[in-house]
Amino acid sequence: MKDIEICGASHGNLKHISVSIPRNKLVVLTGLSGSGKTTLAVDVLYQECQRQYLEAISYQGINKPDVEAVKNASPAIVIGQEEKNINPRSSLGTSTDIYTDLRMLFEKLGVRTCPGCGKLVDASVCREEVKKTEDDFIVYMYCSHCGHKMEKLTRSHFSFNTRKGACAVCSGLGKVWKPDLRKILNPELSLESGAVTLWKYRYKDYQLELLRKVFTQLGISLDFQKPLRLFQEKEMTVLLYGTESPEFKTAFGDIKTDRFEGILPSLWRKLEEKSGQSNSPEEFFSYETCPVCRGERLKEDSRNVTVNGVRLPQLSEMPLDELSAWLRGLENKLDIHQKGAAVQYLTDLKSKVDRLIRVGLGYLHLDRQTMTLSGGEKRRVKLSAALDSDLTGILYILDEPTVGLHPKDTEGVVRTLKELRDKENTILVIEHDEDVIRAADHIIDMGPGSGRHGGSILAAGDYPSLLRSPASITGNYFRTSHEVRRTPRSGNGRLEIRHADSHNVVDIDVCFPTGCLTVVTGVSGAGKSSLVFGALAEHFTGSDAVSNQVIGSDSFDRLITVRQSSLTTMKRSNIATYTGAYDELRALFGRLPESMEKGFGPKDFSFNTGSGRCETCGGLGYVVSNMLFFQDVEVICPACGGSRFIPELLAVKYLGHSINDILRMSVNEAAEMFPETAKLARILSTLKDIGLGYLELGQPLTTLSGGEKQRLKLAVELFRNRGKKNLYLIDEPTVGLHPLDVENLMALFDKMVEHGNTVIVIEHNLQVIRRADWIIDMGPGGGSSGGKIVACGTPFMIKNNPLSATGRYL
Repeated sequence: MKDIEICGASHGNLKHISVSIPRNKLVVLTGLSGSGKTTLAVDVLYQECQRQYLEAISYQGINKPDVEAVKNASPAIVIGQEEKNINPRSSLGTSTDIYTDLRMLFEKLGVRTCPGCGKLVDASVCREEVKKTEDDFIVYMYCSHCGHKMEKLTRSHFSFNTRKGACAVCSGLGKVWKPDLRKILNPELSLESGAVTLWKYRYKDYQLELLRKVFTQLGISLDFQKPLRLFQEKEMTVLLYGTESPEFKTAFGDIKTDRFEGILPSLWRKLEEKSGQSNSPEEFFSYETCPVCRGERLKEDSRNVTVNGVRLPQLSEMPLDELSAWLRGLENKLDIHQKGAAVQYLTDLKSKVDRLIRVGLGYLHLDRQTMTLSGGEKRRVKLSAALDSDLTGILYILDEPTVGLHPKDTEGVVRTLKELRDKENTILVIEHDEDVIRAADHIIDMGPGSGRHGGSILAAGDYPSLLRSPASITGNYFRTSHEVRRTPRSGNGRLEIRHADSHNVVDIDVCFPTGCLTVVTGVSGAGKSSLVFGALAEHFTGSDAVSNQVIGSDSFDRLITVRQSSLTTMKRSNIATYTGAYDELRALFGRLPESMEKGFGPKDFSFNTGSGRCETCGGLGYVVSNMLFFQDVEVICPACGGSRFIPELLAVKYLGHSINDILRMSVNEAAEMFPETAKLARILSTLKDIGLGYLELGQPLTTLSGGEKQRLKLAVELFRNRGKKNLYLIDEPTVGLHPLDVENLMALFDKMVEHGNTVIVIEHNLQVIRRADWIIDMGPGGGSSGGKIVACGTPFMIKNNPLSATGRYL
């Protein structure tokens, strides 16, 4: 088949480029962050492949990207950075159907106690009969020992998402909500001064007025200015439980008063109204393990059934590595009759579990909530599913499949990519990892810069030709020596965790030098996040989830955590609004003489509420066109032409630029324009330092990658906390960064440490590890085989430690 040809691509920042994608090869697309890789691969190539495919089957609905032609296109699949599932009931087991196959296994082979004779009975040898009820079928089985008739436990009884299987107390979640009074009440404040944290503004006034009436009717003279800690027991009863509760009746008898709902009944009501949603009012609740099922999610009969001596909840909690071994052990023990009943499910289970292990996820367990997986883990789950397909001639586009992987685990992903290629598929990977780039059959390097300074093809060919190309930014970096010449900092103190206890990290002691850059590394699932964001961070917040000691935490002004979890993003949020830069811009435009003449103030320059915004699109610059069966399409607003504002407001200019012109500027361009505007200049400078200078000020947060969102959050924390002595805990900040951008990030970390901060980073990137002052290497494996400190020391010490898996790559 002919190679895929992209001709004249001008979408986004692309500079009318043309490029060939070799067919049935592993092709890596690399280049500086923001150079146009995702625009080329996803917005142009994938979008056009989809459009051509749909039009071939007589469907319309996808706009043609700004490209002259994409020739020899194939059906395309993207394994990218999108959020997959935020349902709290979705787990790794349910999303991969592994748990479904296990439920079938337990239906066919389950061993339970017979209610008639008390003996263990195997479902595979029992006689069955099916009876039809009014609206269902019920399967019965007869005990092979005494003939007792009982309802058979089928696949539905082993699901925590059905009424037949779910624990009645926790509804199959394994956890129950518990109001957290520490989050709800501040005992040092009075009711008037905000002791009830969830009562805000007019709602607080309304609640206090109700309380005054109730206490008057009870004959209690309550001082609303006294701290909550001085409240009497009966006063707290009214406040917490309200006037219609059993607690109120116990305290006051049958006294009639006006209705006051009470804080806790009100919270429970709101929680019930949002039942099952992941955005329930969590901030005032904490989870505790269900007292009935003890976190195992199923009803008693279902959770006590065994196969080969192991219960289903126990299998759900096993790391996939152990589950794989268990499945093979089970297969060897089955007799001919049992194999006939279960062989298809066993075969499917072994295949699915082994694929996940091959992409470096053997440390995960089936009960892991999908919403808690990192972006890299979600992508590898999706990649493992592609391995099960026998499709050929497919174009697979992958966005950084090695994110979150230790160098040791990267080899498994590369093998997986080559297997997909060898099935006669074309694999296009956006990557910065040198091991993946070396393994590629063909490399396309983009640049030379970011944003408007990118969008060109610098080099294309194999790895040796990339190194030889004088135009290639990536090739130039790899052929240049990058030895770390500085001596690691020794620090100015110690932050010590004693008896660390969080997930697979159990009873270990560890020290972090303060005033240093410490990198916590180790294979995937080794316990890095459990140590840093569990044992350490949760101690700072006073969480009951950890019981360990932390010594030295009082030496910091503030703890700042920057994790991989996405920012709260809405279509109206953009770089300028999130960072506070837009407040400064609106104030600047509102002070201009031309604005004053026309009667415009700062609020009129808001595209969210201002009178100067375009009312047709509501200040968004686009309107949504409903495509019925297809994804809605955003179309440039016909009234304002995408400019967001009315013409009168756009006529107001600062140095020849309207407010919308500035929103379309990159951070780098805006920084040159506002060098003397103090606060605005600081915001823009910090964004540049952290490697986000290529982003446009008006770029919606919904369009950012996970790594960009994380670095944006870090930037905001940096300029909000200047001059303080803070502890920063940062989770894989190099996600999505080219090696040159990593160098800039390391310069920023050095600057943070020099200003008196302590920075602890979870990382696998060798550039970061080599530049650390101190390394804590965890392992030796993942899941239950991890959770231990394998080695501690400077990069030189780790490199020469034979026990360290990381040291072998330094």
